[in-house]
Amino acid sequence: MIAQVWSGELLHIHIAPAASYEMEELPQANLIAGKGIEGDRYYLGTGTYSARPAVREVTLIEAEVLEHLEIGEPQVPGIKLSLSPAEHRRNLTTRGVPLNHLVGKRFRVGDVVLRGARLNFPCKYIEELLGIPRLFESLLNRSGLNCAIEVGGVIRPGDRIVPLED
Repeated sequence: MIAQVWSGELLHIHIAPAASYEMEELPQANLIAGKGIEGDRYYLGTGTYSARPAVREVTLIEAEVLEHLEIGEPQVPGIKLSLSPAEHRRNLTTRGVPLNHLVGKRFRVGDVVLRGARLNFPCKYIEELLGIPRLFESLLNRSGLNCAIEVGGVIRPGDRIVPLED
């Protein structure tokens, strides 16, 4: 049963085959339960943090966060940053989805069911990789959500994202 408290949309899908590789935008993606997005570095075990045990089957970030960075609505006063959906290194870019409130919660993206596992924390690695000073600070507490894939399937930009009752 779906609890209609909020409803969002999937805007972009990105994967990279290995650590430090450029993110590639996909028109659709196949998500495998318990594994990840086919072709992505964490699915393949070639990501920077693949050896660490935290769930990284699929990562999400809010488009609203990227917009706030660009206009300088900050956690870091006076800093405006432009970060494209391909640069943030998360797999899925969403709109209208309260990611910080979904730890331990199940939700649907198209036909796929995800469970929020933990908040994603920024790292100095992304700041160094992109050469954007203070990116780490700017993303604190709003760097997205790491999720487990409970029910796999194909997702596409434009898919609705809705909460599920536990």
